[in-house]
Amino acid sequence: MKRARVAYAGAIHVAYPDARGVRLADGRICREDEVVWLPPIAVGTLFALGLNYAEHAKELSFAKQKQPLVFMKGPNAFIGHRGVTRRPDDVVNMHYECELAVVIGRPTKAVAVADAMQHVAGFTIANDYTIRDYLENYYRPNLRTKNRDGATVLGPWFVDAQDVPDYDALELRTCVNGQETQHGNTRDMVTKVPELVAYLSSFMTLAPGDVILTGTPKGVVNVNVGDEITCEIGQLGRLVNTIASDADFGRY
Repeated sequence: MKRARVAYAGAIHVAYPDARGVRLADGRICREDEVVWLPPIAVGTLFALGLNYAEHAKELSFAKQKQPLVFMKGPNAFIGHRGVTRRPDDVVNMHYECELAVVIGRPTKAVAVADAMQHVAGFTIANDYTIRDYLENYYRPNLRTKNRDGATVLGPWFVDAQDVPDYDALELRTCVNGQETQHGNTRDMVTKVPELVAYLSSFMTLAPGDVILTGTPKGVVNVNVGDEITCEIGQLGRLVNTIASDADFGRY
């Protein structure tokens, strides 16, 4: 089942796909642009994977790491479908990262790889922007690079794990202003979803609502003010957002 969280008429609603837009849990139908899209789940702790596709690591001239490169993100970073992400005026290289997002469904501690998917509630799409100018090094992606307000777009839908049996063979596509710039497949992950869940749970307890961003394929390009970026993953849907300038960002 696909479902979203949206704000409409002063309240937060669960919403479902409808040919006319979205259907709220109370039966009302709204156009997509009549609601404010929120991240489709209440995010707990978010873990992000760096360089988890071999070709992307090669694209950035980075050798394969021995263990997953993981960092965490604060709640200020999360926005929903059709949201706006700021591009600071002083940067030269800011790019998107289309990623499969894995949502934990129950407390998870020291789980085996073979049992890890039993702890996954479902999936959504993430677009996790990076400002390359601010990156000190890949092992220490600093706060200005990865924890900016509105820099991590999630949604539009949360899809139950049972409805995504092919999570290890999903196509990822990114388009900038309608032109495809990135195309990959989750089969090319260096560390697979069950392995990521097992790895993280080997030294800490994961909780329901925790999210793991699994990395992005090769094909990242610079984005500019006014660009519309669309990330699409298999049957999960299409996640859209736009880039705003410093001057315009506060107006949204």
